[in-house]
Amino acid sequence: MNKTGFIFDLDGVIVDTAKYHYLAWKNLANELGFEFTHEQNELFKGVSRKRCLEILLDIGGIKANQEEFDTWMFEKNEDYLKYIEKMDESEILPDVPKVLEYLQVGKFPIALGSASKNAQPILKKVNLLSYFDTIVDGNNVTKAKPDPEVFLIAADQLGVDPENCIVFEDAQAGIQAANAANMISIGIGDAKTLSEADYNFNDFTEIDLKFLEGLTKNNI
Repeated sequence: MNKTGFIFDLDGVIVDTAKYHYLAWKNLANELGFEFTHEQNELFKGVSRKRCLEILLDIGGIKANQEEFDTWMFEKNEDYLKYIEKMDESEILPDVPKVLEYLQVGKFPIALGSASKNAQPILKKVNLLSYFDTIVDGNNVTKAKPDPEVFLIAADQLGVDPENCIVFEDAQAGIQAANAANMISIGIGDAKTLSEADYNFNDFTEIDLKFLEGLTKNNI
């Protein structure tokens, strides 16, 4: 039987850092003289930091030279880092440790595949870093999801064929990336938004270990 690998997105799958990203972007928007709403924040799901700032400036109708752009991107990240500095295990989304524990005990290779450039410090803060065999994040990739680059690198580092990898994602772009990589995609969140996923769950409390066992035996 072929080895099965598991790849997890970070934001919205393992922890909910989206709220901190939102606050940091909102603070920057306010500093630049306009409001940034939760609805507009939906445009940022699964998108790189650079692209997020481009969208934010479009919303505010603001033109920026390269120096201003780089300064604002740095400012936003510094603000965000102040929020995540206070993170602890209480920030882990429900039943994520149960799933990670099951996979680790079963000796299944586990990777993180995230656009975040702060993935490693966040996993350290919430005490989950030891579950992951490899971390592929915004520091290792050049193409944003829905390009499958992040997941293909993760599969390669795990030593698992892409078609034997299972991806947990909460963003449409992430599901599209997993599908483009020919991996099994599991949507965590709204099933309508994530309709292209092979399987959908609102959160990990809905995933039982028999389902995972079935996936690893290729019989679901």
